[in-house]
Amino acid sequence: MQGKYRPIWLNDNGDLEVLDQRYLPHETKIRKLTTGAEATEAISNMTVRGAGVIGNVAAMGVYLLAREFGDDKARIKDEALKIRSSRPTAVNLMWAVDRMLDIIEKSDNVLSDAKAEAIAICDEDVKRSETIGKVGCDIIEKIMQEKNLKKINILTHCNAGWLAIIDSGTALAPIYEAKRRGIDVHVWVDETRPRNQGANLTSWELLDAGIDHTIIADNTGGHLMQHNMVDMAITGADRVTRCGDVANKIGTYLKALAANDNSVPFYVALPLSTFDFESCNGMKEIDIEMRSEDEIHIMRGIDSEGKPGELRITPEGAKGANYGFDVTPARLITGLITEAGLIEADEKAIKELIC
Repeated sequence: MQGKYRPIWLNDNGDLEVLDQRYLPHETKIRKLTTGAEATEAISNMTVRGAGVIGNVAAMGVYLLAREFGDDKARIKDEALKIRSSRPTAVNLMWAVDRMLDIIEKSDNVLSDAKAEAIAICDEDVKRSETIGKVGCDIIEKIMQEKNLKKINILTHCNAGWLAIIDSGTALAPIYEAKRRGIDVHVWVDETRPRNQGANLTSWELLDAGIDHTIIADNTGGHLMQHNMVDMAITGADRVTRCGDVANKIGTYLKALAANDNSVPFYVALPLSTFDFESCNGMKEIDIEMRSEDEIHIMRGIDSEGKPGELRITPEGAKGANYGFDVTPARLITGLITEAGLIEADEKAIKELIC
């Protein structure tokens, strides 16, 4: 289960170790998780984040529960449901826990089977990510041919690279594949307030990969599109309904509106495990997480002496409303990039996945 681009791994003692994303890019800290409760906390406080990795840690958390409680399936299930409810929007979390519990319910060797299944879930994500990268890069090449481009400018929002989906990611996977194919690519990286996943995490990944990019304020994307400086947009997703509505990091909807107004192709990259086949109307049926207002008030960075720390940027006593996600209607989405290929964002096309 080890890999160069995995933000989580099992150590020799069977504990789960994770790259604590709260401290990137200025500090690299590894956190060891030994219990299901610690996995729940790591998900809820965003030690780990990104739909895929949340699901991976959730699966590993259920394995840790099996290590804690042995063959007590009822206790494992009760505690696993706490992991399942640690964040409400990302459906990969629920999918992974349900899959683990199904295996445990049928198992005669709970610990061994739970560990094997958790590892399998992570390994499968690697293959999904690789295929998403190839499908998405084919689209990049097609757009370049249609526009006769020598260099392509791609806008991203939030982070959906290997920190979010192990090894390659979703939205960044086509960009990594473009790099491998020798395509000249430049990425506009939304800062993605309030937690700055773009400025902190996406930029950190792209720098390491040697990919040309520029960090922009969240409200810059529309201006760039008006001036023909964006050739396509790719984001990830935390939940996609069977009708094609997409829940993703707050601000995605505004980018999709700007893209639509300026005829910029807007793609969403996701593994099939991100589909919520029980929901159709994303506006009405997707639970949008409301996070602590401290994320609005406080930013983390380094000072002039290079020391990391936190800084309040708002007046004391000011109120904050921190909606973690928004919903982009299917009508604004050019296509869904999945390991099953490019899919239209409509109910008929998506339903074919489960028929």
